[in-house]
Amino acid sequence: MDEEKKLPTFDELPNFHQYTGCAWGLWGPDDELGTVNLLTEKVVAEAVKDVKLGKMICLNFPVNFPGKPCFKRQPLIHNQWMLSDACNDDTIFINTQSGSQWDGMRHFGVFGGHNIFYNNDPDELEQNKHNTKLGIHNWAKHGICGRGVLLDMVKFYTDGGVKPLPYDPWTTHAIPASDLEACAKKQGVTFKTGDILILRVGFTQKWYSVTREDRDALSTRTETFAGIEQSEDMKRFLWNNHFAAVASDMPCLERWPTPADIPHMHQTILGLWGMPIGEFFELEDLSKACAEANRYTFFFSSWPLNVLGGVASPPNAAAYL
Repeated sequence: MDEEKKLPTFDELPNFHQYTGCAWGLWGPDDELGTVNLLTEKVVAEAVKDVKLGKMICLNFPVNFPGKPCFKRQPLIHNQWMLSDACNDDTIFINTQSGSQWDGMRHFGVFGGHNIFYNNDPDELEQNKHNTKLGIHNWAKHGICGRGVLLDMVKFYTDGGVKPLPYDPWTTHAIPASDLEACAKKQGVTFKTGDILILRVGFTQKWYSVTREDRDALSTRTETFAGIEQSEDMKRFLWNNHFAAVASDMPCLERWPTPADIPHMHQTILGLWGMPIGEFFELEDLSKACAEANRYTFFFSSWPLNVLGGVASPPNAAAYL
């Protein structure tokens, strides 16, 4: 029996109080990998076959990008000094979520008075740096490697650049699951268990087109961004396709802010499923390469920083076409 047949559908998953689709215990009571469990040796070996051209594409911004981060996060501090003639050292101080990043399972749990993290771990994780449970090191040791699938929503909505993008990526806008499915169909993509879903929504395309003043202003205003819709349909889409991870080029994967009285999707994706959330991925070069090759699947590799008990990490991600 293959992995997909072993997994329940979204509607077969139990609820956790008012939250639908709880996957706790699916990989055992002590699991710390979540959906990264789907990246089996068989899945990875099959994914390598998607390398056809030998083209390698970096999916990370420099770690000191942006210089003025969103969500009031600290900018990177980089120091360099000379040890002796022609010999230097340097140090960096970084908020692991100031730029290209994976959100780990210690980043977001389940709110609503429950204050619990993935697989029913208590919120003491948040307060105790000596407790390494659910740390990013688990994904770092395993690797987030498999078949990547790009859904180029910018290309889909603009008909390849013929029409203007029907939303401003820097304002609140919801991408529904039906549009993701329509984009996949238009691109000729069929999903497989363990795919790593990557969404180009348009943040960086706009970033490159505006002034320095406009970029700096992002860190001073209330954050509003386009992203995936907070809905049961979106949960079904993400779970029933059994993605191992999901990422986008936006500072926040989901529409931001969330509508009143609607829970963050982070609570479901991280808190109930243990699925890595990637944000601020650099997808412009990947978009061009996929369009030129008329192929939107590739081998994807990512090795987060191996920080015991870490909350998040730069992704160190690449696509191989």
